[in-house]
Amino acid sequence: MPRRFLPAALALLLTVPALAEETGFAAPKAATASPYLYAKSGAKAERAKSAGEAGAKVIGGEVAAEGAWPWQVALLVGGAPVGTDAQFCGGSMVMDRWVLTAAHCVHMPQDDGSFADLRPEEVNILVGTNTLAPGAGDLIPVEGIFRHPSYQGTQFDFDIALIKLSRAPQVPYQTIEVPDAEYGDLLNQQGVTTIVTGWGLQEGAQPSPELRQAQIQVLDRALCNQAMLEARAEDAAGGFGYAVQTLGIAEQDAYAIWDELIARAPESVSENMICSGTFEGGKTSCNGDSGGPLVVPVDGGGYIQAGIVSWGLSATSGQGCEETALFSAYTNISKFVPWLNEVIAANP
Repeated sequence: MPRRFLPAALALLLTVPALAEETGFAAPKAATASPYLYAKSGAKAERAKSAGEAGAKVIGGEVAAEGAWPWQVALLVGGAPVGTDAQFCGGSMVMDRWVLTAAHCVHMPQDDGSFADLRPEEVNILVGTNTLAPGAGDLIPVEGIFRHPSYQGTQFDFDIALIKLSRAPQVPYQTIEVPDAEYGDLLNQQGVTTIVTGWGLQEGAQPSPELRQAQIQVLDRALCNQAMLEARAEDAAGGFGYAVQTLGIAEQDAYAIWDELIARAPESVSENMICSGTFEGGKTSCNGDSGGPLVVPVDGGGYIQAGIVSWGLSATSGQGCEETALFSAYTNISKFVPWLNEVIAANP
């Protein structure tokens, strides 16, 4: 990456002894953060009492009409009463007994630093309602959880999982189609209209039991990666400058090392992801929406699910999500259709 990224910032850091304050970089939400453990611990309910904190929601969205998005489901902590405090992720009905969601929703950090999948009894699936309230929809036990084998809890890639229900729902619902690889390539083009749906906290961290929706659009993956790299570089400059000062590295050598670091930085948005948001910012998904669907309206009516809510940007305060973020990243389902078919065929 050209040195033009941060020459002024680096020059300042190379000459000023003290560390600069935080740059305000909105970093990706850590993959190790567990939506399930967050809800189960009661921290979600506790945080909702603090009106001053940013919350997790479909940012910039609106309440969905009752009955809209009939494939949307909610993942709830097993054994907990139906409500916003128990909901920790979203998902979508892709077959009568199969729910599509994000791997990070079902793959949990353990006390010893390892990761393990949730047990089926630790999750219930709420189907057939847009409202998280006792008596609404059909609360269904889980029979099996299937995480993509390449997903690891310390990363964002391959963020996809399937959940098999113990039975078919007994309330009205619909399944949604997913695209094959060829159609997926057509959908993953800049400017394609997308709609993200999910539950979560609204502004001020107040919980909303109502499903929300926001219309956004696919953004060019290369542009999203460029924006992320610039922001990451801005954030990293402070620590780099301090290290250069402490070690007594010559300025010319420092720039050469910096250029090498930038060149080696991995892409944030991989080929397995869709970047979607708005150029003006303020409309995106957030952690309460993890695992939920990103759908695309198709000619002749109807929708197809192109993505799964995977990761977004953290607020610079360290609380909640960056509400002015231009985009979030979504798992590109079309890359995983063979795996989906394999899992479903092997577990009739």
